[in-house]
Amino acid sequence: MDPILLDWLSLFVRWAHVMLGIGWIGTSFFFIWLDMSLRANPNQPKGVAGESWMVHGGGFYHAQKYLVAPVALPKELHWFKYEAYYTWVTGFLMLVLVYYVQARTFLIDPRVLSLEPLQAIALSVGALAIGWFVYDRLCKSPLGRRTRWLGLAVFLLAVAVAFFFSRVFSGRAAFLHLGALLGTIMSANVFFVIIPNQKLVVADLLAGRRPNPALGEQAKQRSLHNNYLTLPVVLTMISSHYPALFEQPYAWLFAAAIIVGAGLVRHYHNLKDAGRSGNWIDWLLVYAAGIAISLVIVSMDLASRNRSAATAGAPVQLAEVVTVIQNRCVACHSATPSDGSFRGPPKGIAFDTPEEIERYAGQILRVAVETEAMPLANRTEMTPEERALVGRWALGGDH
Repeated sequence: MDPILLDWLSLFVRWAHVMLGIGWIGTSFFFIWLDMSLRANPNQPKGVAGESWMVHGGGFYHAQKYLVAPVALPKELHWFKYEAYYTWVTGFLMLVLVYYVQARTFLIDPRVLSLEPLQAIALSVGALAIGWFVYDRLCKSPLGRRTRWLGLAVFLLAVAVAFFFSRVFSGRAAFLHLGALLGTIMSANVFFVIIPNQKLVVADLLAGRRPNPALGEQAKQRSLHNNYLTLPVVLTMISSHYPALFEQPYAWLFAAAIIVGAGLVRHYHNLKDAGRSGNWIDWLLVYAAGIAISLVIVSMDLASRNRSAATAGAPVQLAEVVTVIQNRCVACHSATPSDGSFRGPPKGIAFDTPEEIERYAGQILRVAVETEAMPLANRTEMTPEERALVGRWALGGDH
């Protein structure tokens, strides 16, 4: 596919994905907040679980939630589903455009596992489907009635999947695929459980039957899961810009820590929305911040070790690294890339002249020495000795 056309398609699909995701996440956050904010009223109608008063945009709103369902349906009933469906569809299209069409560039890393594009794509699609199946079985098993144990099981599933992805795909693809799996679980919850259960409740009401309360409980459980998964999904979706997160041997443990930290933040907000108080609730944010700080410290330590190992020795002059950059980096980072995956230099960064190389010394140090994220999947086979040479120049050369 023509790289320029691919760029435009990726831009439009990514734009749609972000906009739809904002709508879906906003709806999810609002309804979880609404559920948590419900308060009992002595004068509320029979069958009502609680009510919530809101003010926004100059107007007042009054919402009530029924224990199961109202006696009769109103003429107009608003459904919330298409944001979830279209977010997943556009997300999968992004997966196709970036990681399937350009599998050798972004999905496969021979240093991790030597795969052919069709093999890698099959692993990707299969993992998404199997991951959802295992999660759904867990929820429908006896474990599904024990909230905390189910939460632990789902967490362990996510960690196991993160470990698997880190052993078959490139670092950035592994993190992205964890987010894709969690996003698939969230969308499938809406498509296979939440909306079908709501339709059964509506059908019972229209037929004059009393709806089964279990249907609402199942839908609420899946909706709550979606609420807690949202923050990790968003972070994994933007992770490709930050190689320090995924280009290191503990990437799958970083993913596990992120899920825990983000879950603590979400739990804090849910408890506050429910009107809970106490110092222990505030400590949830402290724990989350501690996890984040720990990740930063470990990441900086790993980068420092790589830098120290690669840069021991005398400083190097720019002229000594020009050949290395030309041989290992200019295939992509050039005004006229020889790599067919690119029509222009990625992010507009070109190394065609010594002046351009010198300009980006700090970034070269970060991605080629400290994280070894570049060249992509080390396609140009940059050696440790060459990385050391570049590192010594970047840290103490003539720039």
